[in-house]
Amino acid sequence: MPAAPALPPELQHRRTRWYGMAALRSIAALMLREMSTRYGRTPGGYVWALLEPLGMIIILSFAWSLLARSPSLGPSYLLFKGTGLLTLHMFTVLGNQVGRSMLFSRALLFYPRVNWVDALVARFTLNLLVTTTVMAIILTGIMIYEDIRSVLDWGRIGQAVLLTALLGLGVGCLNCYLFQRFPVWQNVWAILTRPLFIISGVLVIYEDMPQFAQQVLWYNPILHLTGIMRDGFYPIYTPHYISVIYVGLWIMIPMVVGLLLLRQFHRDLLNR
Repeated sequence: MPAAPALPPELQHRRTRWYGMAALRSIAALMLREMSTRYGRTPGGYVWALLEPLGMIIILSFAWSLLARSPSLGPSYLLFKGTGLLTLHMFTVLGNQVGRSMLFSRALLFYPRVNWVDALVARFTLNLLVTTTVMAIILTGIMIYEDIRSVLDWGRIGQAVLLTALLGLGVGCLNCYLFQRFPVWQNVWAILTRPLFIISGVLVIYEDMPQFAQQVLWYNPILHLTGIMRDGFYPIYTPHYISVIYVGLWIMIPMVVGLLLLRQFHRDLLNR
């Protein structure tokens, strides 16, 4: 059978551009759909996305102030708990929501112009925008409320946010496959993430942990991320335990494995 003739470069460019525009339209439509269904139908809408982590920060700060005279860094319990908890919050939200991308958009994925990549990108983008905005509002509000004047390292803060977002995306890609192939994994994931705020440097910094705990918890990548975040907010704090390469491995391995599995089995998952 003779091969189909190659398209002229101009037509190839137009076809590529058309596919790109179609993908952007699909992603935008999926984002608008989630905004209307997830936030538009809930009393308070986006306010709850702000109040949930803020309430946890206030409760943790009040409880910890009864146990210790001062936080591990600086004079503010709110800022210390906020920098740790909001980093963890971004990871857990992205890992969970990206993992449910195909489940959330299942009915739309049977349309030929909507594919599973669009669903992943749309859910990651929307939830990243929400969690980043919540983080900025809460931390800015804490610094204004408590009149905290500190020289911020915006490069370190940006690095922490970027790595946390990518870690949530990478784990979310793997969860997207596991949530559908093994539904019980959703319950297992919920159990595994509950104790993370205890072992991820939210309550105390790595340097204040017992030596045995340091040796074990060093392998928790979120502990590195909370350290980077606090390095950006506290000029006097210089964590030496952080390994960006190690965090990068945690980002790349789940992401590559998850994407390969989804590419190979996404049709089977939709037909289950």
